[in-house]
Amino acid sequence: MQPEVEILSGLERRVDLVVSVADVEKEVQAQLKRVARTAKIQGFRPGKAPLAMIERSHGPSVRYDVINTELGKALDAALKAADVRVAGTPSIEPKEGEPAEGTMAFSATFEVYPEVAVPDLSTLEITRSTADVGDDEIQTTIDILRKQRAQFEARADRAAQDGDRVTLDFKGTIDDVTFEGGTAEGFSFVLGEGRMLPEFETAVQGMKAGEEKTFPLAFPADYGGTEVAGKTAQFEITVTEVAEAVLPEMNAEFAKMLGQAEGDVEALKADIRSNVEREVKARVQARTKASVMDALAGASTFELPKALIDAEVQNRIAATREELKARGLPNADNFPIPEDSFKEEAERRVRLGLLLSELVKAAELQAKPEQVRARIEEFAQNYEQPAQVVTYYLSDRQRRAEIEAVVLEDNVVEHVLSNAKVTEEGVPFNEIMGN
Repeated sequence: MQPEVEILSGLERRVDLVVSVADVEKEVQAQLKRVARTAKIQGFRPGKAPLAMIERSHGPSVRYDVINTELGKALDAALKAADVRVAGTPSIEPKEGEPAEGTMAFSATFEVYPEVAVPDLSTLEITRSTADVGDDEIQTTIDILRKQRAQFEARADRAAQDGDRVTLDFKGTIDDVTFEGGTAEGFSFVLGEGRMLPEFETAVQGMKAGEEKTFPLAFPADYGGTEVAGKTAQFEITVTEVAEAVLPEMNAEFAKMLGQAEGDVEALKADIRSNVEREVKARVQARTKASVMDALAGASTFELPKALIDAEVQNRIAATREELKARGLPNADNFPIPEDSFKEEAERRVRLGLLLSELVKAAELQAKPEQVRARIEEFAQNYEQPAQVVTYYLSDRQRRAEIEAVVLEDNVVEHVLSNAKVTEEGVPFNEIMGN
């Protein structure tokens, strides 16, 4: 008779497990005999040590492994008989009280996967994002590329304005005392890029080389430098140079600078259009996907296994530590990262993962091989040698699986869009590109 799985609360369950002492000891003795054939014990040739000595040296670890194996078998049988799907790793502890003679008794506590109810897709309200790419948008992109490669030329009598590079000396004090980071000489920045606090940039606007100014600056309460956060400083600045941005001409030299080997300006423009259209398409699809995922997550209320949330939190923390390492933080492995900061994100990811899995199964939205190949070929267009990228992704199982996951999500998005209440929303080009 299989043990009964007990409902504790929510998704938590418990089942009692019994292991036969005789069965354990039988397997332990069998394994010890196998160990004895090759065990190296001081004073004995290999394989010649008495079994009693092998028992003393290897018995505890062998017995521990055998008990765990037998417990695993008993748990698997109980879960299979009860048709239960475990979320996370069960916690197994000795059961309180005296076990029946000749047995060892344990209790396994675990969570199960919830019953996932797919929401009525026809009630979901989705925003499908769109964005136009015309001649004006291409020209905007070309202008940005030119600005990124601008050369700055000093102007003796120029009043500083957005886009100019200003070089200055400054000294900040709070209650007539200087503070760390508040003093610099020959400091340069481009006006209008938001590198400095708004009050600082406003004060510099209109100044010319050689001019001086004193002004107050109130640091925000959440400013990164805790020494000055929420305080008001007095700044003295002296502008030493105002340099105007001189943009490169849209000519053959500029085309070569951007990788167009022949210097063909029209071919460069065609490449830019192709790249922008591909990027805009990806970004509007990402916005639409986010709208779909938000609607799905908001329409579901099923309980989530804590074990899955905890595992996701640890995954996010591990990823953050790797990112900190990549940035050169020396103590990334020990840097305190609060788990609560990832909990909301983890809950959302777990909820959507369970929901999408159920939706894929119910609507048969699995990624088809031809879809995967098409997506790989599309992705490969971002590289100089697309054919090699396609071959690499098709031959590498892990990389192919990554694309399959993307295609699967795309299938879900299209399925939801075909059933939900969809409103189209045009997004300005500068907004979609983050300009």
